[in-house]
Amino acid sequence: MANNYQERLNELLLTTARQSASDLHISVGRRPTLRIDGVLIGLQKEPILTPEDAEGLIFLLLTASQKEQFLKEKQLDFSFSFEDKARFRVNVYFQRGFMSAALRLIPTEIKSIDGLNLPPTMHDFAKLSQGFVLAVGPAGHGKSTTLASILDEINHQRTDHIITVEDPIEYLFAQDRCIISQREVHIDTKTFLDGLKTILRQDPDVLMIGEMRDPESIATAMTAAETGHLVFSTLHTNSAAQTIDRIIDSFPPSQQGQITSQLAATLVGIVSQRLIPKIDGGRVPACEIMLVNSAVRNLIRERKAYQIDLVIETSSQEGMTTLNRSLVDLVRRKQISLENAELYSLNPSELRILLER
Repeated sequence: MANNYQERLNELLLTTARQSASDLHISVGRRPTLRIDGVLIGLQKEPILTPEDAEGLIFLLLTASQKEQFLKEKQLDFSFSFEDKARFRVNVYFQRGFMSAALRLIPTEIKSIDGLNLPPTMHDFAKLSQGFVLAVGPAGHGKSTTLASILDEINHQRTDHIITVEDPIEYLFAQDRCIISQREVHIDTKTFLDGLKTILRQDPDVLMIGEMRDPESIATAMTAAETGHLVFSTLHTNSAAQTIDRIIDSFPPSQQGQITSQLAATLVGIVSQRLIPKIDGGRVPACEIMLVNSAVRNLIRERKAYQIDLVIETSSQEGMTTLNRSLVDLVRRKQISLENAELYSLNPSELRILLER
């Protein structure tokens, strides 16, 4: 039976890669399901998965130690290489007592900033010598891919030491002009926090912290930016203004004053992005870009993040753009439908007004 599961798993992983799906879902009571261009599509040729099927397929993804950890903790993140054909970021978990898995396909090629259709302003982030840059947005909307494209541009243009701390490692970089040290939690460092505690002793120039998941990782990132490093990270927030509030509010009130000052001093930019289905297939990014100028810095210090949207709206000449203006541009270029623009907009009524102008 194990051989049968191995054949089925291989076929599922190959199908995911061949169809350029972003994700593969293994869930009891459903057929194996792919997410293609944001839409879930069940594989009709595959049988509906029983609890035994799910367990058989999922255990093939795990090493002995990972299996032990998964059964103990009931969930696990890790990366999985399928022969030399594809890499996946995997989360295995239990739901209603049954094993489930979500496998995110990681493209082997790191696309350039231009190749991802990102705004030209993104090239400026690759030229910075220090500061704090955040890619934010919902899960599955390309934050890691965007940061990988910026880091790879640095890799080809500068002679720096880039260190990443990831859980798990997503994109594998081919070192060019830079030394690139990629550290994976549980393999290269015990915990995320352990990896961050010693990071400044490893002579880095550029840091990429996979995800800021607690006040300690946020504080470490800001301290690194404050001491002359260029730091990139991600956060699950919807906009630049919300990101600033979320960072400050994650600390106890007694520390918020100091964190606010640090953030105002170190933050250089926030990119909030969504991947929107294109009319002719595939997806295209819509981005809000906030660059920290003196007006933004003052608003951060004064805890008036809610006024930042107005600064972004009126600073397009500096390279800033709102999510709505990005969506309007994609609609006018007939890349996305008006319906999808409204669906992904945080302010659909303003979007309609902009389109009528």
